[in-house]
Amino acid sequence: MRFIALLPARAASTRLPGKPLADIAGKPMIVRVAERAALSGAERVLVATDEAAIAEAVRAHGFEALLTRADHPTGTDRLSEAVAVLGLADDALVVNVQGDEPLIEPELISEVADLLARRPDAAIATCACPLADEKALFNPNVVKVVCAADDRALYFSRAPIPWARDALADGTPRLAPGLPGLHHVGLYAYRAGFLRAFPKLPQGRLEQVEALEQLRALEHGHTIVVHRTHARPAAGVDTPEDLERVRAVFANRL
Repeated sequence: MRFIALLPARAASTRLPGKPLADIAGKPMIVRVAERAALSGAERVLVATDEAAIAEAVRAHGFEALLTRADHPTGTDRLSEAVAVLGLADDALVVNVQGDEPLIEPELISEVADLLARRPDAAIATCACPLADEKALFNPNVVKVVCAADDRALYFSRAPIPWARDALADGTPRLAPGLPGLHHVGLYAYRAGFLRAFPKLPQGRLEQVEALEQLRALEHGHTIVVHRTHARPAAGVDTPEDLERVRAVFANRL
């Protein structure tokens, strides 16, 4: 199986300005993510960014970088431009590895790519893990997904889905035993043809209400398949506290 790992990285970050270039054990964070992606078996690892300084740092560490426009509303739109510039065939597999995931497991990247390769009916593959507890179920920042028997995503939501009517009848938040809902993990594999078409799809009401980009694909009839992983992946870097946590992990490894 052949696939390309594309890492979107933008300079602007509300909670952590300059995040892609933040130092982690002597290397920029985006380079640490690229190193993890390179261990996945990807035939090519490329950073798509709107900032020349990020591109220069990536190239200085031996990875490819592509400068993209600065006006993309989402990382997926940035990858769509990258796919067009690279001239990838419609059936080429592209894994979107978020540029703020320096602890991502390389195996998870390859597993999501492999799932898409085995599912010609799907435009996208993603992954999910079990919900940790009732706090995760009721946390709107934890995206939940429910799937069909063949692992097709039926819906993604910030709400606690599915709603366990009997278990929650008394109003006490709890995680019902065997609840068939999962914690969505934001790692995606796409067919290049879909990535090219995605920016042309109008936003639907569900995406607008939930503020979840993947709902655009479902609203327009595209299939998303879900790889189930038993372990919850390490959290990414969104805040200064997250950055210190990751730095501590790398310091212990070194």
